[in-house]
Amino acid sequence: MSIWLPISGTILGFIALIWSADKFLSGAASTASNLGVSKIIIGLTVVALGTSAPEILVSFFAALDDNPLLAVGNAIGSNIANIGLVLGITAIVAPLPFSQSVLRSELPWLLGATALAVILLFDLRLSPFDSILLLAGLALILYRLVAAQRSDSVDIPDSIAEELDELPDLPTSAAVFWLLAGLIVLLASAQLLVWSATEIARHLGVSEMIIGLTIVAVGTSLPELAATVGSALKGHSDIAIGNVVGSNILNILAVLSVPGLVTHTSIDPVSLWRDCGMMLALTIALALFAYGINSRAVITRFEGVVLLAAWIGYNTLLIQQVPH
Repeated sequence: MSIWLPISGTILGFIALIWSADKFLSGAASTASNLGVSKIIIGLTVVALGTSAPEILVSFFAALDDNPLLAVGNAIGSNIANIGLVLGITAIVAPLPFSQSVLRSELPWLLGATALAVILLFDLRLSPFDSILLLAGLALILYRLVAAQRSDSVDIPDSIAEELDELPDLPTSAAVFWLLAGLIVLLASAQLLVWSATEIARHLGVSEMIIGLTIVAVGTSLPELAATVGSALKGHSDIAIGNVVGSNILNILAVLSVPGLVTHTSIDPVSLWRDCGMMLALTIALALFAYGINSRAVITRFEGVVLLAAWIGYNTLLIQQVPH
């Protein structure tokens, strides 16, 4: 079989995945709203988790097809791409200030989630118990957000609020239709993407981990790049960082937990030091830009160049792993 078939499948899979995720999210949010669920709860559950549905399903089918390293690479690579590629490019377009909600709660949560993931992977395996711990962290964050909303002590994260405002109000029949149609296409496109990525890895003679860290991670981060650059160009640059930080928290606690629940998952020592190390380094750099390096909490254009250069250097290293 020619490599062009799985490459075509990857492109088609990404297009269908992005389209269906949007329809599924609109249908799910409108269905919940029509059933009387409050907008706060919809924002913190349906919207927050729905935006990560593509990555979660790709990880699920990869693990189900006995390719858990593709799933692990997707989660870790997406976080690396979100900070290095997405925030790097966006900060070069327009300097990015950190909103108060990101500084107070979301960034500390991301630092905690990243540290937890690295600690759990330190034994070079992701067990069901590890996955349950990650999911418990997600449940704790969602519980704290919902509890804070009920006591009016914390604002809903800006990135979720903006996503919620942009969702259409659909009648129940249309909402249920798009919920089901979006879910069906989402499931099919995730399976197509996993098959295509696995075939590309086989053709190139590299591990599924490398494909997950590069092709799949960049593909699932493209919508994040478009949304984040769009927010910055509209003058909503404070929301841009919130988009990425929220996405990265979910990638660790929701997406990374999937392969450990589905199948036995082990990683190579090089993946721990190279890939988890890069994810941790970029997350710490983000915290330094927020709390330490500047007199004000902002990612400058120069810092955006640093983040992008780090991402390019890391991917250059990965590409060198491909046999020639």
